[in-house]
Amino acid sequence: MAKTLTHLGKTGEARMVDVSAKAATARTAIAEGRVVMAKSTLDLVLKGNAKKGDVLGAARLAGIMAAKRTHELIPLCHPLALSKVALDLEPNRKLPGIVVRATVKVTGPTGVEMEALTAVSVACLTIYDMVKAVERGMRIEGIRLIEKQGGKSGHYRAKR
Repeated sequence: MAKTLTHLGKTGEARMVDVSAKAATARTAIAEGRVVMAKSTLDLVLKGNAKKGDVLGAARLAGIMAAKRTHELIPLCHPLALSKVALDLEPNRKLPGIVVRATVKVTGPTGVEMEALTAVSVACLTIYDMVKAVERGMRIEGIRLIEKQGGKSGHYRAKR
C-alpha cells in the first residue's frame, strides 16, 4: 500500500501523476455495485416493460460510455485508450435488485480502477433513473474495486 498520496504535490496541491516514464503493461480492473429495489420493481425491470424502455440495456451502454469518459469526470485521471469495457448486470432475487459488475482492460502506463468504478457507478445511476417513477426508495450500495491486475503494485483482490 502506498505511503503517500500520489495526487498531491510537495506543498499539498492537487496534481496529475506523471506516468511518462512508466512502461505500458496490460492492466485489468473489476468493480461491482448493486441497486437494491422492491421485488415488484425488479419484476418490472426483468419483464422489460419499464416506462423508459430496456433498463438493463441502457445501463450497460451508459456504463461503457462512462468508462470511456472517466478522465472528463474525475479531474486527475489520465485519458486512456481502453481495449475492453464489459458490464454484467445480474438480477438477484435475494437482494432483491441488480448486481452490476464492470471489467475494464488497457495496455498502458496507468491502471483502470477508476474507469471500472465509474462504469459501475453510472450503470447503477442509470438503473435508478430508468425506474425511479415506480420506486424512489431504491438504494445504490457496495460500489467497490473487486480486483486489479498489472502495474507496479501488482495484483489486488478484495476480501469478501
